[in-house]
Amino acid sequence: MQINKDEIENSISQIILDNELNKINDIYLSNKQISILNMYGIDYKNVTSMSELIFKVEEYIEENYLYENIDDLENLSMELSEFNYYYNTNK
Repeated sequence: MQINKDEIENSISQIILDNELNKINDIYLSNKQISILNMYGIDYKNVTSMSELIFKVEEYIEENYLYENIDDLENLSMELSEFNYYYNTNK
């Protein structure tokens, strides 16, 4: 199997783009996280804290887990919760 240099460069560029952080109000979200939130119609632009965003995501999950495959949203909820714990919790 031959490794294509262009494919590797494109993959690396996509990873960097997906993980680029955007500051929205007082929270930071990656492009990939924003994409997932947009896909489910979760309004992240008007939240004032990471806790509020986590609440909105969890609320959506609870209301829709029987009707949709929302594994990516559940993973996002875990990511946001971990971030919130490590960066916003007084230890």
